Amino acid sequence: MFESLSERLDGIFRKLKGRGLLKEEDVIAALKEVRMALLEADVNFRVVKDFVEKVRARAVGKEVIESITPGQQVVKIVNDELTALMGGGQSRINLAPNPPTVIMLVGLHGSGKTTTAAKLANNFKRDGRRPMLVALDTGRPAAIDQLRSLGSQIDVPVHATRPGDNPLTIFPEALKKANLEGRDILILDTAGRLHIDEELMAELEGLKKEARPDEILLVADAMTGQDAVNIAESFNKRLDLQGVILTKMDGDARGGAALSIAAVTGKPVKFIGVGEKIDFLEPFHPERMASRILGMGDVVSLVEKAQQAVDLEDAARLGDRLRKDRFTYEDLKTQVKQIKKMGPLENILSMIPGMGRQLKGINIDDKAFVKVEAIINSMTIPERRNYVVLNGSRKKRIAAGSGTTVADVNKLVKQHLAMKKMLKKFKRGKGFGMPQFKF
Repeated sequence: MFESLSERLDGIFRKLKGRGLLKEEDVIAALKEVRMALLEADVNFRVVKDFVEKVRARAVGKEVIESITPGQQVVKIVNDELTALMGGGQSRINLAPNPPTVIMLVGLHGSGKTTTAAKLANNFKRDGRRPMLVALDTGRPAAIDQLRSLGSQIDVPVHATRPGDNPLTIFPEALKKANLEGRDILILDTAGRLHIDEELMAELEGLKKEARPDEILLVADAMTGQDAVNIAESFNKRLDLQGVILTKMDGDARGGAALSIAAVTGKPVKFIGVGEKIDFLEPFHPERMASRILGMGDVVSLVEKAQQAVDLEDAARLGDRLRKDRFTYEDLKTQVKQIKKMGPLENILSMIPGMGRQLKGINIDDKAFVKVEAIINSMTIPERRNYVVLNGSRKKRIAAGSGTTVADVNKLVKQHLAMKKMLKKFKRGKGFGMPQFKF
């Protein structure tokens, strides 16, 4: 996410920050590079032009050029303008004063609406809400089955009728059911359609009139870049969107859509999809994203993810075990599970200030965690609790049972021992580093 842009900007600003004195021509030369970096990141050219001009107007001022740290001042200005470009601050879902809140998801075929509907429902459920999903993609039976399957995974009811039914007749039934069951969020998963298909867009307008949704959100594929921005403009003209959800942000190293949509359409990005799993949908915070783009990390989001992933009882239990020097493979497995809940490892590490530059060129493989769990699952309870009993024959059996090699088992044993030593140092106040799982 924003990998190529972040890398380019890091190189540009390192040169600026390395100078004790900045001249106006230095700033202008740097902004030319910033302009190219943004265009290469597939940011809308009009947005780039306005952005660079705003930064230039502020950055060549006397208070910046003559400040003690002019390079840092320029970075701060870029950070402020990037934040403003992406909407200024977080835009939340507008909840109806009289439940249920009706949220209608729209977009092209294949943009990820059905999966996003379930992810959104999961987010609301995690916040203590009672969502219901409504399958309105009746022209595609697989979409109804998919939504039912996703709903069962997160224990959220799905209202669906037979394939081919009219979506306009389905909504009143769904609303009645939601009221009877005390559901306070109703998420409508509509059929994908091209924004140039007059008949299908008219159908959406009819559904809007019938359902009177509190929020109409466009689900757009971030990897389509400027196409996503053009699509957002078209849907907004017909439906008056309240916001956008960008999917597949984890696969988009450029990020042009996220940087352009709010500026071009005037509609905020409300959520971003950062992975395939059901809980990999994040609220979009422009100020935090700007900080990550500029390599300054996002500690607030990291802490929030940790709070969601960590079970307080497990944390207290682990603390007690660490004090007694009893960090076993069972404890290690618990920690691995909690880290996996937080999302892709590369995303987590990118939230740590300065970590992006250190990770350059390093291949971070989340599958290493899968191997760790497989190896521990293949151990007997005595083996998990006491590594001393792990002789050659036991390691062979564990390797065979986990689909790994004896060398992999030995690596895990070695890393576990290294972690125990570091934890001992930490207890004595000497500090420790973070071990890496390499397979």
